[in-house]
Amino acid sequence: MATGVRLVCGASLLSRRFKGLRAGYVLLRKHSSCDVAIVGGGIVGLASARELIQRHPKLTYILLEKEKKLAFHQSGHNSGVIHSGIYYTPGSLKAKLCVRGAELSYAYCEKKGIPYKRCGKGLMALDSPQTGIVDWREVALSYAKEFSEMGGIIKTQFEATDFQITKESSEGCTDGLKYPITIRSLKGAAVRCSYVVTCGGLYSDRLSQKSGCSREPRIVPFRGDYLVLKPEKHYLVKGNIYPVPDPKFPFLGVHFTPRMNGSVWLGPNAVLAFKREGYNVFDFDLHDFTDAVSYSGVQKLVLKNVAFGVKEMYRGIFIHAQVKQLQRYIPDLTVNDVMRGPSGVRAQALDRNGNLVDDFVFDGGSGAIGSRVLHVRNAPSPAATSSLAIGEIIADEAETKFNL
Repeated sequence: MATGVRLVCGASLLSRRFKGLRAGYVLLRKHSSCDVAIVGGGIVGLASARELIQRHPKLTYILLEKEKKLAFHQSGHNSGVIHSGIYYTPGSLKAKLCVRGAELSYAYCEKKGIPYKRCGKGLMALDSPQTGIVDWREVALSYAKEFSEMGGIIKTQFEATDFQITKESSEGCTDGLKYPITIRSLKGAAVRCSYVVTCGGLYSDRLSQKSGCSREPRIVPFRGDYLVLKPEKHYLVKGNIYPVPDPKFPFLGVHFTPRMNGSVWLGPNAVLAFKREGYNVFDFDLHDFTDAVSYSGVQKLVLKNVAFGVKEMYRGIFIHAQVKQLQRYIPDLTVNDVMRGPSGVRAQALDRNGNLVDDFVFDGGSGAIGSRVLHVRNAPSPAATSSLAIGEIIADEAETKFNL
């Protein structure tokens, strides 16, 4: 747990010193210019902005985010696990352990003193004592603080809706050669820049399309509904418990996650959401819905996984079905021990053949705009845990593409 504690303490200290991110926000004039614009204020966008400004501090930067707050939706999964770099060999129980103290154990429950008559149906457990938990929102805000302190500008409530070539004659603008790309917002504000990096998450395909680049792979939103363990039952969970993932799906499966505030989240399921930011069961957006069901990739995905999809929807509706899955790991758990919790939405990239994309996807395009834009189309889980490393990869890509 020590690794997690050190990181959390560091993030909290940075957050306290920052005295509110609003101090770092700069209100834009009707037009503003910079060398590099980063679109998307989630943890990947913030990590990328932080890495770029550290590498090239003489350039000017602005980060654009459409929400009022950075990093996470309020009901999103803001606290999570620092994973330990463990790689499973497909078809076997062997694993390459890349973290101090990790070991395969046949007597995990006995070793941890877990008071169960039985300890799930697993043959063994992989014990990783250096794995910890963090509040990812605090980590993301610390990235924002460092970016701002080095001169980066953060602008919220800027929903990028269009990418255009800067016109020299437009409203007295004379810097079209230096800042050839103009990003316009839904409210009419504009930012001129030399290069653009988009980390749009749930909207990465639409941002790509708006810049004249390919829309594929498309983004399909999957909502995950969590249960919360009642406080008097916290003794049942001694630490993070994760199943071995099913290689057919890029989802973690049901797991047990203690959080920084002392609560314990259980789950989630994985169901197709009818709204890209549909954090509630009955959230619906006609544009998002028709966009999804009309896509051949979604149609093929549904046909190939009808049984899986029905089971996941059933578990989302009926708590006892979700608990039954959880009992595979903690048999003493009952329906009376849990209550409904929050939900999160995963931005899952999907190709036209119905295949879930489980690797990084970076692309841009050709021409005056496409050659100056780098789109981060897919940053697979665990993106938060790997955000610093992902930021380095994105910075590498930007340096190569833009010749920084």
